[in-house]
Amino acid sequence: MTTPSQQIRFADRKDAGQLLAQRLLPYADTDAVVYALPRGGVVTGFEIASVLHLPLDLIIPRKIGHPTDPEYAIGAVAEDGHLIGDPTILSSVDQQWLQAEINIQRTEAKRRRETYLPSAQPIAIFDKVAIIVDDGIATGLTMKCAIAELKHRNPKKIIVAVPVAPPDSLSEISKLVDEVVCLSMPEYMGAIGSFYNSFPQVEDSEVIALMRKAR
Repeated sequence: MTTPSQQIRFADRKDAGQLLAQRLLPYADTDAVVYALPRGGVVTGFEIASVLHLPLDLIIPRKIGHPTDPEYAIGAVAEDGHLIGDPTILSSVDQQWLQAEINIQRTEAKRRRETYLPSAQPIAIFDKVAIIVDDGIATGLTMKCAIAELKHRNPKKIIVAVPVAPPDSLSEISKLVDEVVCLSMPEYMGAIGSFYNSFPQVEDSEVIALMRKAR
């Protein structure tokens, strides 16, 4: 893992994935599996999987935003319903609203899996290395949720690989996994997109195309 305050700018998500792949070369041509978080993480994860000759799969946690400020994440829910978040904050919001929001986000996660990987079964990860990839980390809630879901599948090792993340979030995540690979750790994070020259919204069609190439 890089040192705090070190900052790198990336041309785009593809560039970030290629740079991360160089740090993950020891896992090339092994039984490792790359798990990308849609949508942006799929572009980065595809590059890593391509360079390392590894299979690419998806892990689809969904953010739970505060009822009065949806951009403020108070939790994240996994496809299997596992909820991650600050218990104090989660208990302070209307519980009927929270359960409804959990159901909405689980439905969206299911839609994405069916759209991106129709009829495809998740790749077995038991006793293998799982490399979880996103295009950046802010609060880390969705990444923590992805980690929790993968742990239920009993991999022998979990690696988190991201281009950019704040030191405090990475410190928490590093306690949950075996290895963290991060290229840029700015003290002040701001928006993930500010560390990229090009950071367009990734559409479903691009994710579908990349997953078809990967499979």
